[in-house]
Amino acid sequence: GSLVSGTSDPQTPIRPLHASFYDFLTDKSRSQDFFVDASAVQSDLAFATLRVMDSEHGLRFNICSLENSYLPNSSVPDLEKRVKESISVELSYSCRFWGTHVSSTSFESSLAKEVEAFFDGERLLWWLEALALMKGIGGSVVTLLSMTDWFSGHTEFTHVSDAARDTLRFVRTFASAILRSTPHLYLSALPFAPMQSRMFRKFAAKFPCTPRIVAGHVENWPQMEKIIHANDEVWSVAMLPDGKRIACGLYDGTIHVWDIETGEALYAPLQGHTLIVTSVAFSTDERRIVSGSYDETVRVWDAKTGEALGSPLRGHTDCVRSVAISLDGKRIVSGSDDKTIRVWNMKTCEAFGAPLQGHTGWVRCVAISPDGKRIVSGSDDKTIRVWNMETCEAFSAPLQGHTDKVQCVAISPDGKRIVSGSDDNTIRVWDMETGEALGAPLQGHTGSALSVAIVSDGNSIVSGSSDYTVRVWDAKTGVALGSPLQGHTSWVCSVAISQDGNRIVSGSDDKTIRVWDADTITGRASVAALQSHTDSVNSVAISSDGHSIVSGSDDKTVRVWDIETGKALVTPLEGHTGSVLSVAISSDGKSIVSGSEDNTIRMWNVETGEALGVFQGHTSWVRSVAISPDRNHIVSGSYDKTIRVWHIGTGETRRLSGHSDWVRSVAISSDGNRIVSGSDDGTIQVWDMGTGQASSAPLKGHTGYVFSVAISLDVCRIVSGSRDKTIRVWDMGTGELVGAPLQSHTDWVNAVAISPDGSRIVSGSDDETVRVWDMQTGEGVSAPFRGHTGRVLSIAISPDGKRIVSGSSDNSIRVWDI
Repeated sequence: GSLVSGTSDPQTPIRPLHASFYDFLTDKSRSQDFFVDASAVQSDLAFATLRVMDSEHGLRFNICSLENSYLPNSSVPDLEKRVKESISVELSYSCRFWGTHVSSTSFESSLAKEVEAFFDGERLLWWLEALALMKGIGGSVVTLLSMTDWFSGHTEFTHVSDAARDTLRFVRTFASAILRSTPHLYLSALPFAPMQSRMFRKFAAKFPCTPRIVAGHVENWPQMEKIIHANDEVWSVAMLPDGKRIACGLYDGTIHVWDIETGEALYAPLQGHTLIVTSVAFSTDERRIVSGSYDETVRVWDAKTGEALGSPLRGHTDCVRSVAISLDGKRIVSGSDDKTIRVWNMKTCEAFGAPLQGHTGWVRCVAISPDGKRIVSGSDDKTIRVWNMETCEAFSAPLQGHTDKVQCVAISPDGKRIVSGSDDNTIRVWDMETGEALGAPLQGHTGSALSVAIVSDGNSIVSGSSDYTVRVWDAKTGVALGSPLQGHTSWVCSVAISQDGNRIVSGSDDKTIRVWDADTITGRASVAALQSHTDSVNSVAISSDGHSIVSGSDDKTVRVWDIETGKALVTPLEGHTGSVLSVAISSDGKSIVSGSEDNTIRMWNVETGEALGVFQGHTSWVRSVAISPDRNHIVSGSYDKTIRVWHIGTGETRRLSGHSDWVRSVAISSDGNRIVSGSDDGTIQVWDMGTGQASSAPLKGHTGYVFSVAISLDVCRIVSGSRDKTIRVWDMGTGELVGAPLQSHTDWVNAVAISPDGSRIVSGSDDETVRVWDMQTGEGVSAPFRGHTGRVLSIAISPDGKRIVSGSSDNSIRVWDI
């Protein structure tokens, strides 16, 4: 008999009739002459699909010749016919599966350049247009995510990864509007994209006849991705483990399931409960939804079809407040106003054992440990209890500390910690084994903490509150990350977070579900990545007008970049015969100074790139350089243990001695009167610029080399970063430490900078992160900025205080919004 179908019709894809034939063809030992190398085929298909989209009969603007933008797609009478006639089978296939073939191919530069070209032209927009017309724009998310993964680790193509991420955010924000009326990809989505987004900067000017926002145009992607409007108050939300679907329980007793990318309902509301749906949960195999209700029942639903499975689970004698599903999908746990907890068999829908009793108030929340052995519950009696799943007995005494009702509980992915939220407005973290509170309560909400969720890596906690906000917290330090997420106009009853930690979903009494981009909250997404250096970027500086970046690298060059476009402004400045370890730019922006492993300092003209002079005198590497505000002097620090002050006009030099080890960093005060230096001898020294004498005794406190120093604009504070993994703040006048060391970096602190207004400290570390700190409190202002794949060696802050520039051993420079 035939082994394949589709051989007689050129329009029908050829498919094996049985999966075993595919296995046969891809097994060389069996198929021999008929062997198909799947990897090579994937590469061929990757190139082919990209080129089909770029061919004469490939993608183009307004591919279906829609006459106007007034009608939604659903009202275009012959749209299906137009799509079939305008988008060929091969083009349709290419649009939907090019990402699959690329990501299934081993990384190769020639293919990477094809993908780079795809993101660089209007074909990117035409691709989204075609997918929308085929009702497949949600599939672009998978493609874009796969591209960020495929390019991971290939620093020369980081800009392509960034383009994919920006496109992904564009799709997630505007997919609903584009699906409704595809011309609004160009008429609404593109004009309303943030000004600093790559999509807007790259493509908006190509469509001059579209609307323009004249006031209030946002600069960067906001924290909130989208709003999904429900029919009634949203009491509970849950996310499918794959992050593609949201389920919500409403006040009207229905459950709705939404596509998270498009915001569209996947099927009719799930009906069966007769009162408020208080809680919903997805099984980890993505096959079941479980719900609890005021009608005293628990129900099980088919997650794909929305059909009710079996009869309601009955046994509670009062409202069911909370439900949870074990990781293996075999057990359901429910908590009720009848003060009990029940365990149910998912398959038979029968109660397992007797109710768990012990709470003296309503059981408002339940959770199951990852190993399925423990149940955690929270109650109106202000306590949390831990139970043995098998014996249904309490493990220990109740966990006490909250001063009001416990509204929510969650368990960390490793099963070692419990997180709880309460009507006392606090969140607490507990040790699962000992029952002891870990650290102080997390405070910041001004209303009840109604819901908590923990990111899969265990590093962050998300909470929703009756104060209408969502907050994100560092699970280890208890510090709030970023500002509260605002937008809801009533209580935030429930929060959930995707397994990859990238998205937060919140449900509220205001009848909306909101989807938030965690990257914009935790600072993991950079505005741009600049690449051309072929080795580590040791130093970065920003011009006083904020328009240019200067960088120095182990590739022995100095480069100048446009901060907005990321383009090189001049050819690389070459002349050093060793690594360029430090760069500085003059206050008028006309001159650059660089220090090198070749023991010299060089001065360059910014506009022409011409060398203006060489300063020689150090007997070892020049690790740090700075230019005085009046542009008359250069200060340099060297591994020869000295600091030198050079007169730019005459080249004369003064030698400052005092450190007993390498001088790693120098800074000049804004009034030009003082120099501050940091050294491998573990000290910081303040010098008088005029006399060259030390102004005071060395500042001691660090227990490791001092890698970096900075001076506040008002000359009141010195900030230092060290090999001891800490940042310290010093009083310039007294030399005394101000507050405790700033600790959160998990490796050496290589670079520090102070914002122009003196309110923020920025640091870069060997732990590959950039951190922002509050100068007054010493607390982290946000989560670490992640994106570099190597050590962060240098930091600079723009004059307006809105951007950070970082240089790294991954050969790249990144620009971040504070």
